[in-house]
Amino acid sequence: MTALRHIEQSMDATIVAEIDQKLERVISDESVTIPWAIESGSRAWGFPSPDSDYDCRFVYIRSLSQTLSLFPKRDVIELPLTPIFDVNGWELAKALKLLLKGNAVIIEWLTSPIIYRGDAEFQKQFLQLAHEVVNRGAIANHYLRLAISGRDRQIYGDEIPLKKLFYILRPLLALDWLRAHDNKSIAPMHFPTLLAQADLSENTRRCIHELIEAKSVTNELGSGNIPAPISTYMRCAFERAESNPIEISLANSEQITLAEEFHMRWLTGNNQLY
Repeated sequence: MTALRHIEQSMDATIVAEIDQKLERVISDESVTIPWAIESGSRAWGFPSPDSDYDCRFVYIRSLSQTLSLFPKRDVIELPLTPIFDVNGWELAKALKLLLKGNAVIIEWLTSPIIYRGDAEFQKQFLQLAHEVVNRGAIANHYLRLAISGRDRQIYGDEIPLKKLFYILRPLLALDWLRAHDNKSIAPMHFPTLLAQADLSENTRRCIHELIEAKSVTNELGSGNIPAPISTYMRCAFERAESNPIEISLANSEQITLAEEFHMRWLTGNNQLY
């Protein structure tokens, strides 16, 4: 196995060490393997605040005896939430089922730039599977629902917590990226990468960069009116997405078979029956 790990210098070494310990305890206490554990959330997206918590996410595989049990355990492992740590993971089967439904979260986990521990072959095969089975329309619908949810939690057009803008802008930029790359289904999870590749006015780009810079040095951006260039972009992006959606199709039998084969390969290849 080729082990992957990439921790950014800006991350607190003590907290990273605690996350490593938490993952080891999960492996021991739950009798699972963890082929993939990454940072999600604002740190991985590229717009953290000084007080951002650590959002560790992982994919785990249970033993065959647990998997075949008449009384299987939950397909989610969640550690107690604290102001610093948000650590939880999905069983491989759950991750695969959500992938087939067009949930982009597992794809973002697989492409996170911050890796606590990872099997390079697992990532390679899982991403290859994602390219073969995900539907562009389902992924686009996922991002549209995220953007609408972020918008509807605010009083759109009035003062809002400015840091919440990122949770609307990121999925909107992902939607525009998908439209600009009509032969691809997986948009970059990293917000600055999306921003660099976006077709935006210079005023809009400058306003977004200013917000990223401000968020990186203060714990609270405060509330205010949405800057006019960003407001215009958001309104047009919502109109594009809602008036001309990308067609959605369900996973077909061949794609489901590919996912099942991947699941069985990693379930049996990394476990003994007892």
